[in-house]
Parts: sequence; C-alpha cells; structure tokens
Amino acid sequence: MSDSTQKTDDELLDKIKNNDNTALNELIIRYRNTVEAIAMKYINSPLEKDDLVQEGMIGLLAAINSYNSNKGAKFVTYASRCINNSVQTALRKFSRLKDIPQSNIVALEEDFFEGRVVLSAEDEYLAKESVSTLTEVLYEGLSSFENEVLRLYIVGCSYAEIAQKLGKNQKSIDNAIQRIRKKLDGVSF
Repeated sequence: MSDSTQKTDDELLDKIKNNDNTALNELIIRYRNTVEAIAMKYINSPLEKDDLVQEGMIGLLAAINSYNSNKGAKFVTYASRCINNSVQTALRKFSRLKDIPQSNIVALEEDFFEGRVVLSAEDEYLAKESVSTLTEVLYEGLSSFENEVLRLYIVGCSYAEIAQKLGKNQKSIDNAIQRIRKKLDGVSF
C-alpha cells in the first residue's frame, strides 16, 4: 500500500470502534516497531525481550481502547506513553515479586484485604472499561422504560412487583426483559 493511500491513525481508530478487526491488525502492525523500540530501552532488565514486547503490546491495546482524540494528544504520542507505562509497570511488578518468597504469592494477582479482593492495575483497567462499555450500552441502547425495568430487576423485584410499580402488565415486563437480554447479548467486553 503506498503512503498516499495509507489510512491515518484516526481513520483506523474510527474503524476499530466499529469492530473492524482488519483496521485493528493494521494499527498493531504499524506500531509493532514502536513497541519493540520502547521494549529495547529496557533490554538490560531482568525480563526477557519477548516479555517486554508482550507488555508493550498490552500497552498498545490499552491505548487503542482508551484513546480520545478530543483530549488534544496525537495517537502516536498517547500510544508511546501507554506502551512505556505498561513495560515499566511490568518491571516494577517483577522487581516486587522477586523479593517475595514463592510460598507467599497469591495466585492470579489477588490480595485479600479486609475480606475483599484487590485487583491488579490491568484487571482494574479492564473492569473499568467493561463498566464503561456497559454503561454506554445501557444509556444509549435501552429506552427509559427498559432502564427502569432493568433497575428494578437488578434490585431483586419479581416481574409482578415491577409490573405493579410501573403500572404495566407482567407480559410487557417480560417483553422488556427479553429485549434487554438481546441488546446485552451483543455487547462484547
């Protein structure tokens, strides 16, 4: 593909938002050298090159998913920062883990503090992205009636209780729940 017909980062990002995997692959390939160049800055670290590149790719994917052109930064700048931060985070994690006896490490990066699970930074980021996606779908994809039905359903109301509170019959509540399920089935996290 010649440079004159090559899509800009913003064009590819717009296509990615519409679930275009070809555009995603093209952007990943385009930034692979950037990821490797950033990873090579840390080549004398205790992590292997492949691990550093993998962490950089995680940072690139995070950048693709969270980039907002309205914030003023170009994608290349934002992506480079995310890639670098991801590699540095992996190095910090590794440095912390090497000093901990293996018998004290809790599986799946879970710490238990006062009876609740504390997520790793990556898991927390992914959880926030999932909540953000779900919130957007609920706000944009459901009618106000469907949102009210869902809210009552989530707090444990039966179909009969929801129907009574909203002044509808149980069949319309059941139909609303079925529509909500269909709309949420199409959501990918």
